[in-house]
Amino acid sequence: MPEGLKDVIAGESGICYIDGAKGLLSYRGYNIHELAPNSTFEETSHLLWFGKLPTTGELEDTRAAMANSRAIPDEVLAMMRNFAKSAVPMEALRSGVSVLSMFDPESEDASVEANGRKAMRLTAQTATVVAAIARLRDGKDPVPPRTDLSHAGNFYYMLTGDAPNEVVERALDISLILHADHELNASTFAARVTAATLSDMYSAVTSGIGALKGPLHGGANANVMRLLMKIGDDAKSEDAVHQMFAEKKKIPGFGHRVYTTEDPRATHLRRMSSEAGERVGNTKWYEMSAHIEKIVNEEKKLNANVDFYSASTYYTVGLPIDLFTPFFAVSRMAGWTAHVLEQYADNRLIRPRAEYIGPEPTLKWVPPDQRG
Repeated sequence: MPEGLKDVIAGESGICYIDGAKGLLSYRGYNIHELAPNSTFEETSHLLWFGKLPTTGELEDTRAAMANSRAIPDEVLAMMRNFAKSAVPMEALRSGVSVLSMFDPESEDASVEANGRKAMRLTAQTATVVAAIARLRDGKDPVPPRTDLSHAGNFYYMLTGDAPNEVVERALDISLILHADHELNASTFAARVTAATLSDMYSAVTSGIGALKGPLHGGANANVMRLLMKIGDDAKSEDAVHQMFAEKKKIPGFGHRVYTTEDPRATHLRRMSSEAGERVGNTKWYEMSAHIEKIVNEEKKLNANVDFYSASTYYTVGLPIDLFTPFFAVSRMAGWTAHVLEQYADNRLIRPRAEYIGPEPTLKWVPPDQRG
């Protein structure tokens, strides 16, 4: 059996298509290279949920529905104020999203219409929860959401108290689009397994958050940024990378379980890292990243994945390192909820079998005092 179920087909889905050999990623038939430069996160979310790009009127309805759902109940904020200041942000997010279900009157309503509304609410409110976590742990009051900003712009506003400039807003918006879905990755599969039991949507996406918390899934870009900061100066990049090669240490942000060529998301994030650095007047992290990428690609034939340039992009626009993975969840909530909706629409309990490698079933029970 393939390790980690590599290349095993575990189900059918019409949401996301990946061709690892060609470096192709598409949502509902739209290549990511079409969506990233042209779409918005709200439009892409509508595509994931409803299977087609919205008309002008439909897009306005979706934008309004998401914007008007951003505020989280006071009771949830009160609970979040009591979270330990030392809590890992992903722990706080996992708990915060779970608590939201207790104050959603439609939490147990399994109708198609209610689940569609919950998908929008969850996607809108996850951004609010993440921003509130960041401010509360710093001893600041949460910034109430605005309805006149884009999803990306409002997230930055709730995080900092300031509206972003157009470069930062677009960088965050494109990042949200790029991370919105990625077929049956670990967190999406976890969400679908939970949904397949006909548990509620909040339980399903909380399963997804738990899987995303793992460093082999959602935390790799944080490790990239920590490496860049440890190196500190581009003049030291080559020696640092060669030292890691000599010690047989993995360079974070390279290689992928699916892509054998460049991760198509890295194509856009590379450009965004450069543009964001130029806008804020600090291209150091981009230049270091580009230098390291050149060395690793030439000497190890490994390509940068989505995590490599998202690290410098996020850090340059002002996201703290421990918010990289929660911001991933802000985006992926659209994909998780789309997959949950798809699972509910044609549900069958997901119950695989295991290849047994234990002892033969011939052992006999003996009393404890006779056991060796």
